[in-house]
Amino acid sequence: MTGWDGLTGRDGVVGRDRTAGREGQSLVEALADARDQPDGPDRAADLERVARHADALGDTARSLQARVELIETYLRQDEQWRLFDPVRHCLDTLDRARVDEPPSPDDLVATMRRYQRYAVEAMLGTPRVGLAQGWAMLDDLVRRSSPAGDRAPVPVDGPDAGTVPAAAAETGPVAELDAAADAGPAPGPHTANAPGPLPGPDTSGEPDPVPGLDTAADAGLVSGPYTASAPGPVPGLDTAANAGPATWLDKATDAGPVPGLDEVGGQVVAGLRCRIADHVGDEPAARRWYERWRTAEPDPASGCVGCLPVRRAELLAGWGDHRGALAELGPVLAGTVDCTDQPAAALAVALLPWLRSGEPHRAAAGHVRAYRRHRREWSAFGYLAAHLRFCALSGNPARGLAVLAEQLPRLDRAPDDRRAMEFAAAGALVCAVAAEAGLAAQRIHRPAYGTRPAADLDVGALGADLLAVATALAGSFDARNGTGHQSGRIAGWLAERPTGPAVPLPADGPDSDGSDIGGPDGDGPHGSRPAGGKPHGATQDVPGDRAPGDDYGQDVLGGTSDVEPMPLSLSMITATLDSRGDGYAVDATGTVLGRWGSAVIQFQRIGERGDILQARVAAVRRLPATRRAEAYRFCNAWNHDRLQPRAYVHDLGNGELVLAGDVNTDLAYGVAPVQLAVLVDAAVTTATAYADAVAALG
Repeated sequence: MTGWDGLTGRDGVVGRDRTAGREGQSLVEALADARDQPDGPDRAADLERVARHADALGDTARSLQARVELIETYLRQDEQWRLFDPVRHCLDTLDRARVDEPPSPDDLVATMRRYQRYAVEAMLGTPRVGLAQGWAMLDDLVRRSSPAGDRAPVPVDGPDAGTVPAAAAETGPVAELDAAADAGPAPGPHTANAPGPLPGPDTSGEPDPVPGLDTAADAGLVSGPYTASAPGPVPGLDTAANAGPATWLDKATDAGPVPGLDEVGGQVVAGLRCRIADHVGDEPAARRWYERWRTAEPDPASGCVGCLPVRRAELLAGWGDHRGALAELGPVLAGTVDCTDQPAAALAVALLPWLRSGEPHRAAAGHVRAYRRHRREWSAFGYLAAHLRFCALSGNPARGLAVLAEQLPRLDRAPDDRRAMEFAAAGALVCAVAAEAGLAAQRIHRPAYGTRPAADLDVGALGADLLAVATALAGSFDARNGTGHQSGRIAGWLAERPTGPAVPLPADGPDSDGSDIGGPDGDGPHGSRPAGGKPHGATQDVPGDRAPGDDYGQDVLGGTSDVEPMPLSLSMITATLDSRGDGYAVDATGTVLGRWGSAVIQFQRIGERGDILQARVAAVRRLPATRRAEAYRFCNAWNHDRLQPRAYVHDLGNGELVLAGDVNTDLAYGVAPVQLAVLVDAAVTTATAYADAVAALG
């Protein structure tokens, strides 16, 4: 349950529901039907339709509930750029609502500020969001976060003046913003009166071209989903100055400051300003905000405490401060933070700092360990660029080509433009280094997408395609920002080359020589090297990158696996998950719990002697109790067609059904660590497939 469920309630209200009778009931039913749909465009469209209907009827409770569900849907789909419209509507609705029994101010403010942070972060991921839109949302975040509720932005003549280039204010005038500017908005770099385009679920028609992107597409350089990514502007965006008089939402903070706030909005605002300044190329301002970000009091709206050091380390590495980046990552790599994304994310960010700080063996071990996890996780797409750059710059271009061949299909469905740009640039670098190493004839399969046919491309042709995608996307960012920073950054990546001898890679599993990047099932991103020795996606053998006998990496990764059976223990289970790079928690009973995509999985030892390994899965998506017969049919069909997991339905007693499953393996005669690794991998693979099938139910 999100914080917003406590605010709006699935059966509660923010204000008194003035809508009665059949119309109100139809809204409730429509909202329930929309919630029951799997994530996707249809669910988003239905939620938007319910929200607009609720607005027309004056039903603030249903309006908020629908838009909060819409926000959560976009977040699960990694579509943060769509958040501006529903977040803005939620804020405006709360400002207008007459609340008889307001929820906890702390819960409300934290949830609002978290959603606003997500919206502001979206402009770092795509040029579809205008800088002025992001700044307006950030200013509103500061105002709502401050004890007085009306904190003004940092003055324009302050130390960070000029963070946003003047050219960023020329993306197209909007009447309301112009009027607000004429009325005298608070001074600061955020008073640009022209937000960029804001796409949303109700955007229609053909998108307007993005400078630097559609030009390249017209020239035949770019194929795929990035040939047009900027719908036209949506008029009518309000600024924080026009948000209206103070409401109970603002007054909720009168009792005292929100934890983590300082004179400029606290940790969350300092972090956002730092990252935006870095994005547009103002490193001095970014460094000043970095210091405020690093020293500010913890703020729940800033996000996961285990991920914040990773974000800061990425900035430091980009500025060339490799030792500083590793210092930031120290606590995360030491395992002192509780985060399911760690240590894999920290390892990926540490790869180049280690390589450039004279610790190539640690970088090699970190790459192998982190990639075991990142190759499987959709949410880890953003870290693939670091793995590709490491392969290119450590003298392992063949390994880089294997990773590129395996992950290339994901580029067409990248979560946002920034991550697509970085993956394409890193892939182009791998191709360039591989060609210089004599691998130019290697061919890699690129699957069909949209109108683009499938093709087997040689390294040079694929590198040219990826270069075109990367430079076009960088140009679209720069056109919006009014700078050349992103283009220069990508050019800097492409100019890099290995500076030392090839770094040997540690063995990737007990039966691998380190060049096999595959998994257990031999297909797709989870697949192993097919028969014949070629990595997935390759159409010609790729030579190995390691010299025979290079097994020093086993010491770095914690020693070789024992093939002798031993009694099943909790430490064996956690060691197996650690070797995979998975995040998990262990409760007081010794049950290991983690989340993999849409599946929550727990591993535990059961039986009188604790020698039975049980892996239980619960799908994140739940069904209403009214669909009980359908849930039973689904589980029966699954059990008929599949061996694992054994599927069943669990009634929570609150009107919702959980579709769960389990796999029990009797290990009374012991299990070797290598065997346990196979069992755990199979359990995760089948459990996530089960949960994905539940999520796909109509």
